[in-house]
Amino acid sequence: MKKTAFVFPGQGAQKFGMGKAFYETIGVSRKIYDQASQWLGMDVPALCFEENDRLDQTHYTQIGLLVTEIALYEAVKERGFLPDVTAGLSLGEYAALYAAGRVSTKDAICLIDKRGLFMQEAVPTGGAMSAVLGLDTDTIRGICEETEGIVEVANDNCPGQVVISGEAAAVDAAAARLKEAGAKRVMPLKVSGPFHSSMMRGAGERLAGELEQVRWLDSAIPYVSNTLACYITDSGRTKDLLIRQVSEGVRWRESMELMMKNGVEAFVEIGPGKTIAGFLRRMDRNMPCVNIEKPEDLEKLEVLRS
Repeated sequence: MKKTAFVFPGQGAQKFGMGKAFYETIGVSRKIYDQASQWLGMDVPALCFEENDRLDQTHYTQIGLLVTEIALYEAVKERGFLPDVTAGLSLGEYAALYAAGRVSTKDAICLIDKRGLFMQEAVPTGGAMSAVLGLDTDTIRGICEETEGIVEVANDNCPGQVVISGEAAAVDAAAARLKEAGAKRVMPLKVSGPFHSSMMRGAGERLAGELEQVRWLDSAIPYVSNTLACYITDSGRTKDLLIRQVSEGVRWRESMELMMKNGVEAFVEIGPGKTIAGFLRRMDRNMPCVNIEKPEDLEKLEVLRS
């Protein structure tokens, strides 16, 4: 079996119909959706499968994506495939924790319900995020630091793609300077808040109380922290890292590089879309990446056995 990392996408990957075929055909996946509906007191299948005006609202986006990622992971696990390491992009880190065996299904889903709500409510006056293409991270960070107001590196996704976040005016000002510095494009993102910036610190503080109630589980499978871009083997560190994760940058490029440096031979992206596969192609076009989005994709997992 190839040494494999299971990776999970974050907000922005959501789409209507995600996970529906798994719900209709695979019992372990259907159970996850039905349990989530019971625990949260809402119709999670309707949120994910039917067109509605909630799925793009942060609170509900995070619920729908995490439940879908866990449901799809359970179908992968039922096939006999387990990860050597896990990682997830922003809210995907909660799916990574689950797949690494470090949190129960109920705790993961109830936590993401609170996280999404707290992040949605953290900055009622708004904020902004923009994707910066074609400029190195150090240059971007330097320009952000020199810009008046709050604007920070929120996501270092892959070579040539970095997201900045903060006050709308500061993000706009930084965008103008980044274009002058040679950025190919600076694209405003459709988001409801300045995620992964210091403006979200209040959401992390509110989340701390919820994290205190969780029983973190021990596991032999490590996960990679968004905040530190390093392997975490001690579940006792998880609470503090998840508090920090809300308001600190996601070091995704470094996380992927670390896993490859540590011998990962293939990636499995579990969830809607191919966001992470796209980042990976910018880093190593020869690295295998299996995308699990539809039940028929499960057959692709057999390449991991060779």
